[in-house]
Amino acid sequence: MRLVIQRVKKASVAIDGNVVSAIGQGLFILVGVENGDTEADMEWLAAKAAGLRIFDDREGVMNRSVVDADGQLLAVSQFTLTASTRKGNRPSYIRAAGHELAVPLYDKFCVRLSEIAGRPVQKGVFGADMQCALVNDGPVTIIIDSRIRE
Repeated sequence: MRLVIQRVKKASVAIDGNVVSAIGQGLFILVGVENGDTEADMEWLAAKAAGLRIFDDREGVMNRSVVDADGQLLAVSQFTLTASTRKGNRPSYIRAAGHELAVPLYDKFCVRLSEIAGRPVQKGVFGADMQCALVNDGPVTIIIDSRIRE
């Protein structure tokens, strides 16, 4: 599984012009599920996302998590995070998990993140054509891959 985590001032997801989820200050998280990903990957990433210290403390040092900063959470499924660009200019999505794996892992990720963070996780709509809007704060953008674990 791969996450792209952005510290935001605000973020929202709309479908056909209708906002389906919105948050204020917090984390906007894109979630990509690959073939072979497991619940252990999901668990590790949920803990990492909740504990990631990328919010400023009183001294202006990124030393607080989304929980410490009382931030909000928005997670959106994004199969294009699994893209391979090794050949040519057209990305291949062959590594993207099918619905039978991706939907349950995405849903479990959102539930587990909510449990760890102690706050609800707003969501996009799996498989929908979504328009995402956000104001990246910093900008701060972190990429985490459960297969690399760095």
